[in-house]
Amino acid sequence: MNVTNAVASRISCRAFLDKPVEKQILVEILESAKRAPSGGNLQPWLVHVLTGQPLAEFLTAIRGKLSMLPVGEGTEYNIYPPELHDPYRARRFKCGEDLYATIGIPRDNRPARVRQFSRNYEFFGAPVGLFFCIDRRMGQDQWADLGMFMQTVMLLARERGLHTCAQEAWAIWHKTIAEFLQLPPGVMLFSGMALGYMDEGAPINSLRTERAALDEFATLQGFET
Repeated sequence: MNVTNAVASRISCRAFLDKPVEKQILVEILESAKRAPSGGNLQPWLVHVLTGQPLAEFLTAIRGKLSMLPVGEGTEYNIYPPELHDPYRARRFKCGEDLYATIGIPRDNRPARVRQFSRNYEFFGAPVGLFFCIDRRMGQDQWADLGMFMQTVMLLARERGLHTCAQEAWAIWHKTIAEFLQLPPGVMLFSGMALGYMDEGAPINSLRTERAALDEFATLQGFET
């Protein structure tokens, strides 16, 4: 698979097969991903990988807390801008509508939507969960580096026939995650990621989000017609 195909076939997978991923595959992905770009070669990313019994224990702990704190513990950063405006607001709204349409959940069925969203906190059934963290002293530039590292992980996963779902939704459980992973106080959680083999037959995985036309986001100058 070339890079173009990996980019084109990457989706936010929300239903995985119960099929384990070999440790060597994760090692290969992370070893290659460390070549992701970073300003000044700081390499500010930190990643924790859970599978098997540790993942099961973590998810059990989360299930126990969901009933008491259905909206989690709050986040340490804004996942979206507080006053999200168009066209970004419209894109987010349509993405949500299209997603729930794949599984026949109408907008007015809030309980069903909440149940589906809570699947985030099961890693959508993926056999591997990753948590991406960063030193609290880092700035916006290093957060961008961390995002590029995550993208590299996702594309390398596609190369190996795997799928992923980046999940900032895990940010609402930053306290529990920090405690479980024994993160030092100077390290904060940014995002989770589900990784595994996609359930090709799951309707929710049929979603392909729309993307803006090139002239909406790119300006090209100096080229000959």
